[in-house]
Amino acid sequence: MQERPTILIPIRVLERESIPEGVPALLTNAHVVLLGYHVVPDQTATGQAQAQFTDQATRRLDDLTAILAHAGATVDSQLVFTHDAQTTIDRVTTEHDCLAVLIPNATRPIEHVLVAVRGVVGIDRFVRLVSGLFGPKDINVTLFHVAEADETDADVETLLNGIKARLSEQGVSEAVVDIEISRGDAHQELIVDAADNYDAIIMGESDPSVTTFLFGMTADQVAKQFLGPVFVVQHEQTDVREAAEAK
Repeated sequence: MQERPTILIPIRVLERESIPEGVPALLTNAHVVLLGYHVVPDQTATGQAQAQFTDQATRRLDDLTAILAHAGATVDSQLVFTHDAQTTIDRVTTEHDCLAVLIPNATRPIEHVLVAVRGVVGIDRFVRLVSGLFGPKDINVTLFHVAEADETDADVETLLNGIKARLSEQGVSEAVVDIEISRGDAHQELIVDAADNYDAIIMGESDPSVTTFLFGMTADQVAKQFLGPVFVVQHEQTDVREAAEAK
């Protein structure tokens, strides 16, 4: 049986954020860490906000948990009152070893997924996420790479065909996996343009970092233009350390 990939969904639980249409079905094969959080003003103690809003927030979080569980996902929910949303999201992502953070825009039934691959870092996590979420469903997957000036088409084909072979080893039919190569300096725009005919995007963090890029960073910008769900694959801590040591 395919391992369920662990996906973090951060929800501003007291601002009436919800699980958009189509997202529960997208996560049927996932283990979801549902983070309900509320940002408390700096001048207010988090304990004071907890005392005032915990019951309301818990009811809302329980409702959202039930929606995901009904669709087939396994769910761990966590409620946090915080002064710093990004730090909280990063911490929970690390604590639960989440493969990806989901920016949960609404979607139609999933038929085609675009996987934006930047390089060799984190490929194992891409393979685990794609095979775990979509392998059992035979969803069409396109492995997409924006080639750098010093990369030949043959180099990129070797990279993408290697990922395709690894997906096949994990039970994803080669018949549903395509590869696509693009060239240009505006990576973000090229991903968005390529995604026009897709129902969801999987992409990695721009650099080895524990940030989830949800607040004004690359993946969030892509999600605002694409309007569908975007999975942001997280770097492993070993990748982060190695990148830091190389600087």
